[in-house]
Amino acid sequence: MCGIVGIYNNSEASTMAYMCLYALQHRGQEGVGIASYANHKVNIYKGLGLVSEVFSSRKYLNNLSGRCAIGHNRYSTHGEKSRINIQPLVFNYKGNQIIIAHNGNLVNLGSIQKELEEKGTLFQTSSDTEYIIQLFVHSRGKSVEDKMLEALRRVDGAYSLVILINDKMIVARDRYGFRPLCLGRYKDTTIVTSETCALDLVGAKYERDINPGEMVVFDGGKEITYSIHKPEPRHCIFEYVYFSRPDSRIFGEYVDKTRRKIGKILAIEKPVEDADIVISVPDSSNTTALGYSQRSTARFEMALIRNHYVGRTFIHPTQEMRDFGVKIKFNTIGGVLKDKKVVIVDDSIVRGTTLKKLVRMIKEAEPREIHIRIGSPPVKYPCFYGMDFPSKEELIANHKDVEAIRNYLEVDSLEYISVKGLLESTSLPDKHFCTACFTGKYLNSDENY
Repeated sequence: MCGIVGIYNNSEASTMAYMCLYALQHRGQEGVGIASYANHKVNIYKGLGLVSEVFSSRKYLNNLSGRCAIGHNRYSTHGEKSRINIQPLVFNYKGNQIIIAHNGNLVNLGSIQKELEEKGTLFQTSSDTEYIIQLFVHSRGKSVEDKMLEALRRVDGAYSLVILINDKMIVARDRYGFRPLCLGRYKDTTIVTSETCALDLVGAKYERDINPGEMVVFDGGKEITYSIHKPEPRHCIFEYVYFSRPDSRIFGEYVDKTRRKIGKILAIEKPVEDADIVISVPDSSNTTALGYSQRSTARFEMALIRNHYVGRTFIHPTQEMRDFGVKIKFNTIGGVLKDKKVVIVDDSIVRGTTLKKLVRMIKEAEPREIHIRIGSPPVKYPCFYGMDFPSKEELIANHKDVEAIRNYLEVDSLEYISVKGLLESTSLPDKHFCTACFTGKYLNSDENY
């Protein structure tokens, strides 16, 4: 998870980074930071909380001068929740200032940690991002570019990176392209960010995605591309299901378009006969529900109102906070639901706690029947590449079949889209997506989880 942005060659770089992070707030709510480089000095400000909470005064941005800046919205999937792990991270190396922001999760840290500790490395944080810099420091490469390439070729897993080394910006993406990363332009300014919705906010034009296995260096007027690895696309399909904003374009396709197709295929695969209305669980399933309605005889209705001043319940790192968020997040429109045969379309079921509470709330509005349709297959297996379902014990579908989950939710029916149907909703080849959370089939493994 997490959201990153890099701004290169703009006198208001830190302000542009701040605006982009607003657009990427959905990618991380634990902490935010912006760092800039000017006059051989790094300026940085970061803290725990939302963008608006941490940067609550203009004075914080005024102190971040420079024509280059990078920013980060944090959601922790590796490393404890503390201020020291909030990115960007800053390091000094032989008179150079290195600033780094990372979205993803590295998976081969055990052997690397042992090797680095034997060389006397002292880690400043518990974030996996620091390993990249420590490998860079210990690299035998002659140039900055060679050292970074060597470091990136040592790590495995998911990484979308923005790095400032003095006034040089380096961006990179893992060979699988797990997480989105795109390049845009605003006049003479280069912007690299997690999702295109951030480009839209600052009036920048989307140019292209950073390719899987690609490293690009921006140095003055030069822009040089390097190959880290041969591309092996395995994009995270959950970015389409839930995580990215519907107005973003990721992996070459608009999220909204894909979600509508998910809904249409779900309606064909798992229809509900004689349903009266189709409703969504705002906001991530809105367009999936619209697509479902377009392929069914039931009309789409808004029956759940979301309090937009409450963050995502799924994104909170503790169950206690998720429970609190659910209680204040939604309310029903009773007149829409009463005596109706209702199809609730949701994007996914991870733990099941949110949906169970929603069903209880909806029942108070006295619908005749409740049928649930899910725009992803059952999430049965943990993700090691940066999504927040790290242990199988947390996943309701890992230890309950569909009928047992239906009983747990106390609804009339429950059905999921198939893996095949989900993949058909995209325009890329099936092999270009990671579906390990549904299938248990991980990269570089011939065995199921």
